Amino acid sequence: MAIKKNQICAICGNRFTIMEGLFLRDLSELLKEQVLKTNSFAKESSFICLKDLQKLRLAHMQTIIDQDLKIDREMSDKLKKEMSKDTYVITNINETISGKRTTGQKLADAVAKFGGSWGFIIAFTVILVVWMTINIVHLFGVNFDPYPFILLNLFLSCVAAVQAPIIMMSQNRQADRDRVDSENDYKTNMKSEMEIRLLHEKLDQMNEVQWPHILDMQKMQIEVLSEIENEIQSLKASDEKKHDRNTRHPSRD
Repeated sequence: MAIKKNQICAICGNRFTIMEGLFLRDLSELLKEQVLKTNSFAKESSFICLKDLQKLRLAHMQTIIDQDLKIDREMSDKLKKEMSKDTYVITNINETISGKRTTGQKLADAVAKFGGSWGFIIAFTVILVVWMTINIVHLFGVNFDPYPFILLNLFLSCVAAVQAPIIMMSQNRQADRDRVDSENDYKTNMKSEMEIRLLHEKLDQMNEVQWPHILDMQKMQIEVLSEIENEIQSLKASDEKKHDRNTRHPSRD
């Protein structure tokens, strides 16, 4: 006995058997919304054929994929735009500062470096001891600066007076270097902060939008597999009924 095609699809208008589709009330909420968008007159009892259901599912999946790709492109373009800004260019401090030094600045740095070392302290101590020893003991008959070493005091005052400005020059250059270094750190931190913020936005996009979309598509796939399974079971049942009829009423030669 042939199964009658007494169901009319609400989308294409063709006739189908009840096994070749589903009613609107049996569909998921997403498919219901898709059907109602294209067919506002559809009701809970409306019949939808399997072919149109597959078209609706594919169209919905394609819409989701296009939306996610559009958002990803926008975020990637935003990241490229922020990375290409001149305000986020990182400079090498050592090359910038060292390359602009004059001869006087190099000499000031060398004097400041030597004046703050153990070599300077030891050498200066040795000079003082030798100076005082020569003038106290009258070594080799020399006594150019008798006690209380007025010439030595004058020499020390002159060294201190000359050394202090030179060290201050070097410190000023170090202050300029620190300022440039802090600006560079600020730019680096801003650049890192922008990258991290955009990465967080991407992760939020994945967690809040893309993952639910993936779950929706997996649900659609499960629905399709369930429909295929039901159709296979119905075909098996119809084949078993035909087989039973053939065994109960064998044909006569």
